[in-house]
Order: sequence, then structure tokens, then C-alpha cells
Amino acid sequence: MRKTIALRLAPIAAALALSVGAPAHAQEAFTYMTNWYAQAEHGGFYQAVAEGIYKKYGLDVTIKMGGPQVNIAQMMAAGQTDCIMGSSDIQAMQMREGGLPITTVAAFFQKDPQVLIAHDDVKGFEDLKGKTILIANSANRGYWPWVKMKFGLSDSQTRPYTFNIQPFVADKNAVQQGYLTSEPYAIQKAGVNAKVLMMSDHGYTAYATTVSCMDKTLKDRSKAVAAFVKASAEGWKSYLANPAPGNALIKKDNPNMTDDQLAYSVAKLKEMGIVASGDAGKLGIGVITDSRSKQNYDFLVAAKLLDPSKVQLASTYTTDFIKDAKVLP
Repeated sequence: MRKTIALRLAPIAAALALSVGAPAHAQEAFTYMTNWYAQAEHGGFYQAVAEGIYKKYGLDVTIKMGGPQVNIAQMMAAGQTDCIMGSSDIQAMQMREGGLPITTVAAFFQKDPQVLIAHDDVKGFEDLKGKTILIANSANRGYWPWVKMKFGLSDSQTRPYTFNIQPFVADKNAVQQGYLTSEPYAIQKAGVNAKVLMMSDHGYTAYATTVSCMDKTLKDRSKAVAAFVKASAEGWKSYLANPAPGNALIKKDNPNMTDDQLAYSVAKLKEMGIVASGDAGKLGIGVITDSRSKQNYDFLVAAKLLDPSKVQLASTYTTDFIKDAKVLP
């Protein structure tokens, strides 16, 4: 496998040897599209704009918002953005099987903030048997098969999640999906005591908030991608230290975002080590490792969510753009 990776990445590696850590051409335009409305979970990218970090590396970066009705992968394939924010690296692996030549080059969340939220009678995942579990359809191709295998749960327990907390609030037997930095805050504001169960603290190894790009972009614009990755890592370090500049731009793009929600989200990102824990502590913010990528790939294959005859691990990611950035938390 290592030989296959080396052969595939040789042209990219050669180009990067002259470019990683160096600015791209002065003010080269670069567009990155997020997976949702602007929020603290995107803070490092907005911070890098606000603080002129992208400009320091020669890039004129535009952050475009995604949303529930926006197919960001389709927009990237149509040339409307250079790279996109993947919800997870396993999502990008599945996109590749679907025919999109996409590669993940960085992962700014070392822990996936995906959670299940239960009422306070639940102490852990083992107490979820017999509960009604509200999940989105996308969960069936992501964390839900892992939860089922890990804790012996059943598809018969699931019901559709409508991105509304009211069914959970009204039903003491209900459990719902959420994002560590978002739904728990809304449920708390509704006056409900809840238990937040975080999968990444129980062995779920998927990366989140990735930078994923078309193979052609990596080949033709390797210098710009390397600059974007390095600057974004610096942006995340800056954001966690003082999020005010990034938050101002987030609120400009998303006027519905409140200061309280931003403060809650940033506190959770820091408290739970979403950006700075694990391998990021010694290898740098945004790091991807071969061993963990293999774990995630193997999970998809074992869960029959990916056909290994159609997608090889070596084609789904590369460490070439992040390994030399080394922005330590």
C-alpha cells in the first residue's frame, strides 16, 4: 500500500517540495465552501480572513457558506469553489466511490463533534436500548452503523430527525442526534436537563471539518492548496486564542448567529479538544495520519458502506499538504 501511495503522490510531492510553507503568487484567488451556515465550527477559516493570515501566504480567500439545500460537492465539481469542508473524511471516501475524484488534505477537527443527546436518566451509550433514536438519513452512511455495532442497538429504534429539538423535548424516551457545539446549547436553553454522548470519546475515529479538493485542483494548484492549508491551521490557532475577529465575520455572513451561541461553541471546542487534541498536539493542527485514515476506511468496508474494489485507501487522502505545516496548538 505504501508503494501505491508513493507512486500516486509523487507528482504532487515534487511540486510541494518547492512550495510548502512559501506564499502562493501574490493575492491568488481561492474559494473554500463550508458545509453549513457560518458558525464557530468554521471559526479558524474566518479568522484567517479577518487577521490577514491568508494574505500573508499570498491568497485572496473567499469563504462561501453551505447550507441544508446546498450540494457543496456538486458545486465544487462544477468549478464554483476550489475546495470544500467535508463533514468527515469518511464522507469524502464515499463521494469518491460515487465517482467524484476528491481527496482529503487536512482535518481540522481531530474529534468528530457528532453526539447523541438523551434525557438525564441515561448515563451512557449502553442505556440506549429501548429508546427512540432520532437521526438524519445521512447518519445511516456515517456514525449510526458504528454505534449499532459498538453498543448492540437496532435500526428498529430509529425515527427521522427533522433538525427540530421539540420532539426530543416532548418525549422523555427520545434520543436525538446533534453537534456538540450546537443542539446541546439549544436544549439547555429550553430548560431540559440532558446527557450528551460523544462518539469520538468511545472509539469513533472519523475526522471532521476537513479540507477536500478535486484531484485536478491538487495537481494544478498545489502551491495554493498548500498555502491555504498552512494559513488555515494558523487561523484555527489564532481563533482559539481570541475568536473575536473571526466571530465578527461569522456574524456578518450569518446575522442569526448570537454572541452567546458563539461563546458556547468556542468553549466546547476548547474544553473537548476538538481541534488541538491527539495527534495535533505533536504533529500540528489539521493533521491526518496514515494509521487513522486506514481505521476509518476499514470501518466503512466492514460496515459495507464502501466497496474496496472500487475505492482504494491510497486514493482518498494525502498527507503531503499538511505534514510540513506543523502549526502546533
